[in-house]
Amino acid sequence: MRCVTELSVALGELVRPVDGFEIEYVTADGVKTRGDLAAAWAAPFEQGGPVRHLRPYKGQRHLPGEWWSATDGHLVGFESWLERDHLMLLDFAPAVVGIASQPFWLFWVSAEGKRRSHAPDYFTRRRDGSGVVIDCRPAEFRKPRDVVAFEAARRACDAVGWEYRLVGAPDELSVRNVRWISGYRHPRYHDAEVATRLREVFSSGGPLLAGVEKVGDPISMLPRVFHLLWSQELTVDLSTPLHMAAVVSLPDVA
Repeated sequence: MRCVTELSVALGELVRPVDGFEIEYVTADGVKTRGDLAAAWAAPFEQGGPVRHLRPYKGQRHLPGEWWSATDGHLVGFESWLERDHLMLLDFAPAVVGIASQPFWLFWVSAEGKRRSHAPDYFTRRRDGSGVVIDCRPAEFRKPRDVVAFEAARRACDAVGWEYRLVGAPDELSVRNVRWISGYRHPRYHDAEVATRLREVFSSGGPLLAGVEKVGDPISMLPRVFHLLWSQELTVDLSTPLHMAAVVSLPDVA
């Protein structure tokens, strides 16, 4: 009952009309910029720096770190394993061309006159130029004050045409599969000649190991296949355990 009451009170603090939002971000050359949200909606946050630096400290409950993004070739911070998993999936998504951690501060004044702020976990730029703002928090850990911040972020995103996502734990099996092939995401695993041969072998679909053996020694060929699966030049069903008899094929072309 207490949680319900707290949530009701918190929701009463929702932001004033959308023109009350301000935003602060760091540009690519390290300059901190603050202004109206409407004036910054097209800012290239994916090229700037984080507004919060995720530094470890003694007694910390989460495990922060950095992920090397194959999407744009730089390190992106994460504050927990949940954030890391979603960051990995963003890096794996072909529509994403840029990823920023802690991309901006959002400021507003609540309906009760309280000053509030929130820094989303991620901003991603999609290939079509659109933006997606993402917060990662399991449903069971969303406190009333957090809910207010997430709803404010959603309203701000709606106002400027960004998509907003509040995400919890992703599918565990898919994450395990993507985590495995992510180990081969670096361009050093790409070989143009071998890639051409592998695409030919799997053009009609076939078992992973059997196809690899047609091209060469599995020890040297499997990393090439996993790289092509990461770059999605080849595809496999990631909703089931990845194994040597899994059927690999060319992706469908819409």
